[in-house]
Amino acid sequence: MADISYDVVIVGGGVSGCAIARELSRYETSVCVVEQQEDVCCGTSKANSAIVHAGFDAQTGSLMARLNVEGARLMPGLCEELGVDYQQIGSLVVCTSEETRPGLMELLSRGVANGVDELRIIDREELLALEPNVSDEAVAALWAPAAGIVNPFQLTVALAEVAVVNGVDFRFNEKVESLSREESGLWVIRTSVGELRSRCVVNAAGVFADELHNMAAGPDDRLAISPRRGQYYVLDTAAAGYVRHTVFALPTALGKGVLVTPTTAGNILVGPTAEDIDDKRGVDTTAGGVAEVRSKSSITMKDVPFQHAIRTFSGLRAHQPGHDFIIGEVAGAPGFVDCAAIESPGLSSAPAIGRTVADIVRSVLVYPAEKPFWQGTRKRIPDVEHLSLEEWTALVKERPDYGHIICRCRRVTEGQIVDAVRSPLKPRSLDAVKRRVEAGMGRCQGGFCSPKVMEIIAREAPDMVMGDVTKMGPGSELVFGHTRPQAGGEAR
Repeated sequence: MADISYDVVIVGGGVSGCAIARELSRYETSVCVVEQQEDVCCGTSKANSAIVHAGFDAQTGSLMARLNVEGARLMPGLCEELGVDYQQIGSLVVCTSEETRPGLMELLSRGVANGVDELRIIDREELLALEPNVSDEAVAALWAPAAGIVNPFQLTVALAEVAVVNGVDFRFNEKVESLSREESGLWVIRTSVGELRSRCVVNAAGVFADELHNMAAGPDDRLAISPRRGQYYVLDTAAAGYVRHTVFALPTALGKGVLVTPTTAGNILVGPTAEDIDDKRGVDTTAGGVAEVRSKSSITMKDVPFQHAIRTFSGLRAHQPGHDFIIGEVAGAPGFVDCAAIESPGLSSAPAIGRTVADIVRSVLVYPAEKPFWQGTRKRIPDVEHLSLEEWTALVKERPDYGHIICRCRRVTEGQIVDAVRSPLKPRSLDAVKRRVEAGMGRCQGGFCSPKVMEIIAREAPDMVMGDVTKMGPGSELVFGHTRPQAGGEAR
């Protein structure tokens, strides 16, 4: 592969990397996102609590606190622009004894200092009115109306699609293997595919950000990130209504504890655990981990309806001992910009992270001009499950394939899958389609619809046949040959 040069190479296609890419796409710059997985939103961004934290938990004065509060304020408007599901449902931190009530007061004071609006302590009577299934031991709670929930898959994909429409390149299945800086000042990024050159490199590599940082920084400026695993339960939409707000226990040194929250899709999430592990790809679940989730959820909520569980999963947070975001140009490495240690509340902070890092990059590039025509909004694919009968009927008259249901659990139609496969950032796997239109995300977890979704991908993608469609990229192939002769050929 011939060398390719850009003004900016962003390493990492998670929500932070995609938010940065969207912001930089406003300017007259050439930008590329390099992602080692087969799509955006394949790491921490796809496996988290999907919460927009109000901003009372981070330490006052930290970068994390400032960007959390700023990001939470930006999120509603951004989601409206991008056609992303967002609901400002508020959150509750539940106190289960009078002895621990000072912990609520501490969070309240910190939140006020951080600039969080409308925080207050509520007593048990008001708490019960908000959450009838709260624990019998609950005595009070910190009420944060500014908190919300967001669809992290939609958000990451939407940010990336806007970046693509405005000229950003995305390179998937490409791992960065080494970095060096030429005398000319250009960075040479050697990947599993070839070489890229860039005036600026943005390190948004999640749990691998320390490895990238240490390729660029001097021996006295090393970064160490520990993967912190969180395991979760997903409950079916049949349990919708059990919980109305995000419900936390009082936080500990390991985080915010096991929470119970609705999702924008109508499911309920319960989790996470907080386990420091060594394996940066260790997203397996364990019997002990999911048992801990079940046990600790009862601290704040009673009779959690685990009989409606349809899935368990785990995600990794990029934790570093200082427990703050690391954002900025690295000393001694001009043009190398860290966006590292982005753990919770990273999703909440993403809109502000995108702006902050883009401003740093613009200064490195000596402030490129704004594009005269920039398309910052995005029209979402129609969500048939939430259309009225009249709206759906009108849509089917225009597009008959919107009347052909493929995923029965989530009522996802052929038209939605077709539009996903034809979208600016074209998905080529079952999981990539699932992140865009939720086919396979329901009760049967793709048990019925996967073969048909594969057929549609293969039919609509001109460069693919059925055997090319994977679950989640290379190594997850689902079709290995034909059992009967095909038209004009022999069995394979």
